[in-house]
Parts: sequence; structure tokens; C-alpha cells
Amino acid sequence: MSQYDTLTLEVQDHVATLTLSRPPVNAQNNRLREELAQVIDMLGDRRDVRAIVLTGAGKAFSAGADLSERPTQDPGHYTAHNRRVRASFDCLLECPKPIIAAVNGAAIGAGCVTALCCDIIVTSDKGFLQMTEVNVGLAGGVAHVRRHFGESDARLLILTARRIYGPELLRMNVASACTSPEDLLPTAQGIAAEIAKASPSAVAAAKKSFQVTEGMSIYDAYRFEQGQTKALSTSEDSAEAMAAFREKRPPVFKD
Repeated sequence: MSQYDTLTLEVQDHVATLTLSRPPVNAQNNRLREELAQVIDMLGDRRDVRAIVLTGAGKAFSAGADLSERPTQDPGHYTAHNRRVRASFDCLLECPKPIIAAVNGAAIGAGCVTALCCDIIVTSDKGFLQMTEVNVGLAGGVAHVRRHFGESDARLLILTARRIYGPELLRMNVASACTSPEDLLPTAQGIAAEIAKASPSAVAAAKKSFQVTEGMSIYDAYRFEQGQTKALSTSEDSAEAMAAFREKRPPVFKD
């Protein structure tokens, strides 16, 4: 297990489990943001990692930004702060490996957005998403919330600052699964293990399609996807998949 100041990392059978570990509630300070971007970028390049599970230590996923590091009004300070915050979210969106958020408890503000930047969300029945910005005179996160919530539910989350727990997130189609607390991590790791069995190059291409085609017309989006498929057709993974099909065996993809 690798140890960082604010994270722990374990890699087993092509699945990386990355845990936000900054007691007591995994509040996001600049060090956590820096380490998160550094580790996600590293995992994106590691050939022995095919999927990532992101969760929180203790009873919280992440209770949001560390308010002791709020930016000042000095010229340039807020701009630099915003850039750091964006980088901690963008690294998740841009990582070529799928990331499963295992929301074990409070995911508030920046913690909520962190979960929403992952590819798949699973939650325990104790986990919840909450955007409290309107209660503290701020407004942010709408674009990320809108990607996962229907329009009415997105406004409900943002405008009321209400906690929305796992069972409701499942009903709203925001989460793919809602489990007991003890089953959460095994469920998320099980999804990651399923992904890890697939062609790594095809999985990376599929995630890129989700990234690139968001907001495109269906015509342009499908043309892009066809280009991805054409490029994959000559890959080693494609050749192995076809050979495995002919030989009636599971494919064995190289790292």
C-alpha cells in the first residue's frame, strides 16, 4: 500500500483503490488537491492499472473544501485558487482509466463534485450528496451536477442545499447501486474488476468517447465513435479478442 500525506493507494489485480485520507472528514486543502491530481495522472499512465475506485476514509467521502484555505481578495489569489480546484476535478474527467466513486458518507460541495466527476457512482445507504453553496453565499457546481441529475432534481440539490442520500440517488438514476456500508467497497471493486477484464484499449476509447462527444450532435458523435472503432480494429487487443472468440476461451489482454 502506498502512503501519501492525504491519500492511501492500493493496487491489486489491475484495480487501484484510492482513498481520501485527511481526518476527520477528508476536507480538501491544496495538498489533497495536489496529491489527487498527481496520483490520478500516475494511475492513468500505469499499464498495470485498468480501473480505479475512489472512496473516503472514516465516515465521510469528502466534506468539501477546507475553509481555512479560502482564497483572499489579493490580486490573482482567487484566480490561482480556482485553477487548482479545477485541476483536482479535471484530472478525474480526463483520466483514461474509468473511476468508480464509492460514496461512503458525506460528499459535500467540492466532495460532491469530486464524486460527480467520476465515471460511475455507487453509494451506501449512509452516503449522501449535498451542495451547500447557497447557504454560505456562494454558487458553484451547477455544470457538474447537471451532468448526472435531471433538471428538476439538479435544481433541488443546488437551490435547497438538501442532503440526498443513497436510496434517493439510486431512484434519481444518479447512482448505479446503493448498498449497505459494509458492501460498498466490495461492490465498487467488483465493478472495477469487471472493467479490468475488458480490452484496456477499448475501455480507454469508450471513456474518450464519453468525454469528446458530450454536447455533440448524434451525427458528429457517432462519426467520432466510428473512427475510434476503426483505429481499434488493428490493435493487439482486437486481434486477441478475435482469437479468443474463435478458440472459445477468455481473452488475455496484455498490460
